[in-house]
Amino acid sequence: MFMGRRSDHTPDELRELLISCGHELIAERGFAKFSAREAARRAGYSVGTIYNVFGGLDSYLIAVNSRTFRHWSEWLEMELAKAPDDTEGRIEALVRAYFGFAEVNRNAWMAIYDHRIDRSIEIAREDEAAREALTGVVDREVAAALGAHDEQEIRRLVRSLIATVHGHCSLWLTGSYALMREEDPAGQALARVYEILRCHDVFPPPDSLPSTQLQKSANE
Repeated sequence: MFMGRRSDHTPDELRELLISCGHELIAERGFAKFSAREAARRAGYSVGTIYNVFGGLDSYLIAVNSRTFRHWSEWLEMELAKAPDDTEGRIEALVRAYFGFAEVNRNAWMAIYDHRIDRSIEIAREDEAAREALTGVVDREVAAALGAHDEQEIRRLVRSLIATVHGHCSLWLTGSYALMREEDPAGQALARVYEILRCHDVFPPPDSLPSTQLQKSANE
């Protein structure tokens, strides 16, 4: 067993090392096969070091998953940077980037939702910020699409839109969509988002949408 070597790293360096090793492991194995002991071993420390640094396994997993949130935000920004400079194009890029990140980072993405957070635990501010950064990207894009709307209304709408896209994405990754013989969950999620935004006068009526999108909507 490796014993903690606290003199080798500053507290910040040790925290970063443990998060990096944990994130690497959860991306390889997924949440169900994640082992804090193995993550600590990869870092060259005993598992007790994780408890000393983070105070408990839940806080450690939150920090590990926060790394995924940061990568996810970066992915969305990267895809948006390549998107057409129009509302419809940016919304499509946002939805498809949501699916794209989940597909490429399946284990890490699903670990976010497999971890049931103990609500009595105080989440570190930096971990809250990682989560807020992701929703902040969506807030920004939807706010730009809606124009002059109440801030709280935009916030509520964004959370509903995220839930809509997430539901499609989660069913797809778990294989449930295939069981329903549905082949285009991202397209269907996008169609639902367009419908919701159209109710807020963001997009023109359906008959002015591109023919490919009209066909998708008709099939659904």
